[in-house]
Amino acid sequence: MRFIPVRSPKFIKGIFPNYVWDVPLLDSKTIYLTFDDGPNPEITPWVLQTLKSYNAKATFFCIGDNVRKYPDVFQNTIQAGHKIGNHTFNHLKGWKTHTDVYIDNVEKAAEIIPSKLFRPPYGKIKNKQAKILTQLGYKIVMWSIISFDWEHNLSGEDCLKNVIKHTEDGHIIVFHDSIKASKNMQYVLPKVLEYFSAKGYNFNVLPY
Repeated sequence: MRFIPVRSPKFIKGIFPNYVWDVPLLDSKTIYLTFDDGPNPEITPWVLQTLKSYNAKATFFCIGDNVRKYPDVFQNTIQAGHKIGNHTFNHLKGWKTHTDVYIDNVEKAAEIIPSKLFRPPYGKIKNKQAKILTQLGYKIVMWSIISFDWEHNLSGEDCLKNVIKHTEDGHIIVFHDSIKASKNMQYVLPKVLEYFSAKGYNFNVLPY
């Protein structure tokens, strides 16, 4: 049973104001799609092609070990004009990992992921870990909307309703280019792109 809300509450944003939760409104209507846990040779190419068909750009928070295993998929993501971020080397849960081990794992991923954008797996990171990463120059990116595409007890239609109902201008949406999330994500993504494109929204990389 999940307890994380679809939309990040204002009070949580207030507790952690140094994290990025959304993007200040610009002149144009813009939504920021993000994808966690890739690259994956079965799923990521489909995501890239789908984004291309809507002239959409996104930010991919990559697991270092997946980059090591699938460097061509990783390079294709960059060459397609998308932005990349660090999601640790081994998808570590910060709350259950010693700080030194966690920081070393992030820095290990940084050796092959040239980015200072960082999203903690599961959104779980200790204050001390976050402070050190910030001192090292990382910008910690959370989200405005989480699709729950990996939740097998939710249908694709449920995930779609979550995103459509709660998304606003400047919001950061989380999807996953992973096998686990693929069924719901592949149902939801094209429909989200179509729905918001029809309303005049752009999809762009995070401006950091």
